[in-house]
Amino acid sequence: MAARQYRFLRRTLAVGCLLAAAALPANRPDASRAAPTDAAQPTVLRMLQLNLCNSGRAGCYTGRAMARAAEVITVEAPDLVTLNEICAGDVSDLRGVFQTVHPGRTVVAAFQAAGDRPSGDDTRCRNGQRFGIGLLAHVRTSAAPPTVYAGTHPTQDLADPEERAWLCVDVDGDLLACTTHLSATGYRVALTQCDHLLDTILPTISRNAGYQPTVLGGDLNLRAGHDPDVRSCTPPGHQRVDDGRLQHVTATTDITLCCRSLVPMHGATDHPGLLVTLAIDGSRRPT
Repeated sequence: MAARQYRFLRRTLAVGCLLAAAALPANRPDASRAAPTDAAQPTVLRMLQLNLCNSGRAGCYTGRAMARAAEVITVEAPDLVTLNEICAGDVSDLRGVFQTVHPGRTVVAAFQAAGDRPSGDDTRCRNGQRFGIGLLAHVRTSAAPPTVYAGTHPTQDLADPEERAWLCVDVDGDLLACTTHLSATGYRVALTQCDHLLDTILPTISRNAGYQPTVLGGDLNLRAGHDPDVRSCTPPGHQRVDDGRLQHVTATTDITLCCRSLVPMHGATDHPGLLVTLAIDGSRRPT
């Protein structure tokens, strides 16, 4: 009962924050134009970014990250979860937890493996499963499987055998939800990967499949105020929040980000959870 009351309180506060933020003028070039009087209320979603360091090979591995991730999802009940440094089976396990907090909804789970340059295969966790990134979301209908877009970044750090990947899922035709885990061994490479993803890959999806508001969550291995600066790869007008270090959520101009909070992982992994509330305004489109 206490957990349910806590989730209700957190969700109520987040919705109030977002509705207030959505009512403010947007910080974008065409903000002076009159808004439609019949504009619909924004769609409010809560997004959780997690880097679980669960390969079993890295020094930050503890064996406790999955249990803590399940606790966080149960308590926070996010609508969207982006996952970095996971094994393929972790997506299935967390999907079950995610389904319990969204009963009656159709849950979508997607996974994209990182490549392994020496073998030409996928990078593997210590348990033999494929290693990579994932995403969880719930959708309104199960009539057709959602469209999933995924790939490997064209620029990689040749000193690192792991080839970094990206992943996007079409959520009800209303939102393109994406995640990535950028290079950790070459910060200039991470910046190039970030530039290409936000300036080329995601706009290409929009051109080919039809525009949707887009949100990206992930461990970008870049910081604000450092060299290189993550802000240099964020397109003009896009909003961005971070965990104070390497994890970021960035969104197109028709999404308002607010109510950022850090979720303690109690040493189970080397990153906190990054919880952000989104307000998606379908009446606004980039010019």
